[in-house]
Parts: sequence; structure tokens; C-alpha cells
Amino acid sequence: MDDTTLVSRFLRDGFVKLAGAVAPRVATDCARLLWRETGCDPDDPDTWTKPVHWVPGMAQGPFAAAPNSPFLHHAYDLLVGAGRWEPRYSLGTFPLRFPHPDEPDDAGWHIEGSYLPEGANWYFTNIRSRGRALLMLFLFSEVGDGDAPTRIRVGSHLDVPKVLEKYGEDGASGLDLAPDLVAASDHRPVALATGSPGDVFLCHPFLVHAAQPHHGTRPRFMAQPPLMPAAPYELERPDGAYSPVEIAIRRGLGQDTPDPAVPGRRDHR
Repeated sequence: MDDTTLVSRFLRDGFVKLAGAVAPRVATDCARLLWRETGCDPDDPDTWTKPVHWVPGMAQGPFAAAPNSPFLHHAYDLLVGAGRWEPRYSLGTFPLRFPHPDEPDDAGWHIEGSYLPEGANWYFTNIRSRGRALLMLFLFSEVGDGDAPTRIRVGSHLDVPKVLEKYGEDGASGLDLAPDLVAASDHRPVALATGSPGDVFLCHPFLVHAAQPHHGTRPRFMAQPPLMPAAPYELERPDGAYSPVEIAIRRGLGQDTPDPAVPGRRDHR
């Protein structure tokens, strides 16, 4: 996939899948360390006693390397803008999903919150996606249709700005937003975040998505960290130098904004 195609798919769908974005050795090391944290035996399903194992932030070498390849840095520049994002050296909390008869309690449609106002119990987001440049999904296991892949409402990032607009800079919590987000994006087709270890999905922060129960046979190992902004997104730039994330927000608000000029035609795996 060349740069122009990557940007156009992101603007249209709200996400792009970058196959093999994390080196195989790095992805294998991450999976090995995650298994160790769960206390489960990868060869003994009797030890898989919970539908979801939450593993807190991991900052060992492989987890620092995974999001920082030149390949991914170039993609961040394309979607967020050069100099407009912060490198990260961990992958946040991991929701590791295991085959299990119990239903998880976190499978509703939503967008990710990114900041916690004083006194609030739920994370908020606002029309400029304060505190989040991208949502990223890093796969560290084979993920097929039956392995609880994240569900994505394709193009839903264009439905969310109108929902958020009335809340202004203050924003709103995911709990308050959920009913309107579900209704606004209900017409969208659903895609599944399937793939192989080392595949990465770069998603617009307003992409509506959901977990689902795991009815397969192999655990799903995935991280879903934010890419952090170096500066807030701007929806009125005098120079018109909007990033694809900003262009999508403006289009969702009904503001016609041309596609960005993408220099060169660098190919992506």
C-alpha cells in the first residue's frame, strides 16, 4: 500500500491495517512475556480460567520497540502530522481474551475516552480528541473471525463529530455518549480486526468499535494503546495544513476539506 492509498483508506474507513508492522521477533517476545504475566499455560486450556486477563502496562524492551519502527513512525507522520505526535515506549494495558463460556462485560459499542476531568468517574473525549492522536490495535497472536476480534463500524469516525459537537471543548464521558454513538453509526458495515502477530491497525480516535465474546479455541493477545498528541488537534488552521485525522473531523462536521497532499509514493507492507 503506497502512502496515498493509506491516507485515502484512512479518511474513508477510519482505519488502516498495516500487515507485519512489528518485526516477527519482537511480536514473539511480546507474546511470550504476556503469557508469563497471565500465569496461564499456553498448552493447557484448563488454566484459562477467565474470559479476560487484564495485564497492566508492560515496558520491557519488546514493548518499547513494537510501536517505534521507522515504518510505523512514517505512518504516524502521514496520519497525524510530522512533529504532532509523541513517541511511546510501552503499550498500555492489555485486554487478553480467552475462550470461555462466561460473557465479558465490556463488549458494547464505544469510542475511547482520553482524559479524566476532576471529579469524573469515566474518561471523556471532546471534538478535538483531547489527549489522543490515534487509537492503535497491535496484534500479538493469530486472530481469526472466531477469536474475539475487535468489531469496527467502518466509516463511523465520520458520524461521531456531530455527536460530540454539542459538548464543545468540555467533551463528554463515554457513558453519556454511548447511546447517541450507537444510533448515529448503526447504518455502518462491520469489519473485524483480524490478522497475524505483528499486524497493526491505526484507527481514527473517533472510530466506533466493540469487543465481543470469545468462542474460538486460541487466546487473542492484543494491545490497544493511544498514540499521544504533541499538540492539540486544530479544526481551523489558517494555513490549511490539516492532518487526515483533522480532515475527517471537519468532514464529519460538514466542512468540505480536500485530501492532503502526500509527497512521494512510499510503499507499505
